[in-house]
Amino acid sequence: MTELPEPPRLLWPTTAVRESFLAGERADCSVEGRSTEWLDPAVDDFNAFVDQRRGVQVRWGVPCTTFWYVSGEHYLGTLIVRHRLTPELTEVGGHVGYHVVTPWRRRGHATRMLAAGLTECGRLGLNLVLLTCARDNEASRRVILANGGVPDRPCHDEDRFWITLDGERRPPGQHPG
Repeated sequence: MTELPEPPRLLWPTTAVRESFLAGERADCSVEGRSTEWLDPAVDDFNAFVDQRRGVQVRWGVPCTTFWYVSGEHYLGTLIVRHRLTPELTEVGGHVGYHVVTPWRRRGHATRMLAAGLTECGRLGLNLVLLTCARDNEASRRVILANGGVPDRPCHDEDRFWITLDGERRPPGQHPG
């Protein structure tokens, strides 16, 4: 097991993690049987690839901020905060999407990364944050529950959870959305 040089933290995408980003995302593609073609722009010009992911971007029809979870030169994963919801994101996707790359899974990083992401949500003024995950994704469900997720009605093939950031607890089914 690799020892991390410092506690991981959320940062805007950075060129400092080029090699570990490419290695981690390639490992995910290999494990999941996906093409690595989407990484070609990163291989060709990592600086431009990073620049395109920094700051607030519009994706899924809403402003989004992309963060990388980093320790020194080690890239551990990505977290995306969607600043608001559309009707579609209310059903599938929610406010936050995240993943930890294969080499760093099962070490508690996703739980800590989501906690840091919820802090970012609070900075945006979000008091109630929706997260969704595939019904068969038990690992993600545990991460969300560990961060205070309250189950809500499922939608399509996704389970939905609300996390209250203002400290007020609401029972399932009493959340906007």
